[in-house]
Amino acid sequence: MAGFDAVPVDWRSGRFLGRVATAAGPSPILIDQGVVYDMAEVAPTVSMLVQNKALSARGGKLLGDLADLAVGAGDDAQYRLLSPIDLQCVKAAGVTFAVSALERVIEERARGDAGAAAAVRDRLEGAIGGGLHAVVPGSAEAVTLKATLIADGMWSQYLEVAIGPDAEIFTKAPVLSTLGTGADIGVRSDSTWNNPEPEVVLLADAAGRAVGAMLGNDVNLRDFEGRSALLLSKAKDNNASCALGPFVRLFDDAFTMDDVRRAEVSLRIEGMDGYVLTGVSSMAQISRDPEELLRQTMSEHQYPDGFVLFLGTLFAPTQDRDAPGRGFTHKPGDLVTIASARLGRLSNRVTTSKAAPPWSFGIADLMANLARRGLLA
Repeated sequence: MAGFDAVPVDWRSGRFLGRVATAAGPSPILIDQGVVYDMAEVAPTVSMLVQNKALSARGGKLLGDLADLAVGAGDDAQYRLLSPIDLQCVKAAGVTFAVSALERVIEERARGDAGAAAAVRDRLEGAIGGGLHAVVPGSAEAVTLKATLIADGMWSQYLEVAIGPDAEIFTKAPVLSTLGTGADIGVRSDSTWNNPEPEVVLLADAAGRAVGAMLGNDVNLRDFEGRSALLLSKAKDNNASCALGPFVRLFDDAFTMDDVRRAEVSLRIEGMDGYVLTGVSSMAQISRDPEELLRQTMSEHQYPDGFVLFLGTLFAPTQDRDAPGRGFTHKPGDLVTIASARLGRLSNRVTTSKAAPPWSFGIADLMANLARRGLLA
């Protein structure tokens, strides 16, 4: 593990799922009490491990202690970390924090123009900034606030999903397209206002039960979505626009959903121009409980290979980078680091979706690889 320090502070006391690139192909790994096992012969994918409830080291091939192995994010690592999921659908919940709700309204009112955002933000925060934090979505208080905002001409589709009964749940990325820590993440080359979205992400089985959590970067294009909510898929789903990792921390007696609810997530952006932005968000401020978001994801849909669910972000960077009043946007070369004490650290450098390595290993490629290795029998 020399040179790789993205693990949680208590990595020796937890159990973690991950995926690594080996000479033969991608393999799921399990880390139990700091010891690493190749689980490909137990179940050749992370999805199958979860569905078969094979989340113990039994039957796995012992690789050694994590501290002694060349596990890392670089291409020169003996076991290069990949995204820790494979066949799961990638879902995301939006506008689950009051701050992010306001930022989505600002994008909409500014029509995707970063230069107009500051004035819109001042007006909105003065009118409703303090009122959203205490409102329970779908409650009688939410209905009253909605009526007031409609009467004032300030209602928005984003406030509907922020305090209305229905959460925003969307598909973030295709199966097998997500990236792991150390990979380059992409923003569209024609976007001029964009940002990372540091989030806690749940891994759920086919029944919708969460089995663990990880960190994620739900890269967002504020200019595209601000011009029209119908551009959400173009704002969210682009080459290299979704990073997960470094591992899935499995739930056990020492790490539960309550730890997710209490998690603090930090963000640090370091630009090649010397620009530095930092921030911390608290999951305690989420407006919809993670279990409720899981329930709504499953309410009218099935996911036979399981799914992952981004829980939303509190942090929307507004610190000016270039001209005053234009806020933050990425530049190529930015190093984005998302961290949480019990989940580790996810680091990715920014490029454009055109310049990032193309996604070329799909489901058919994975199945062919597993068949050649004799892992599908």
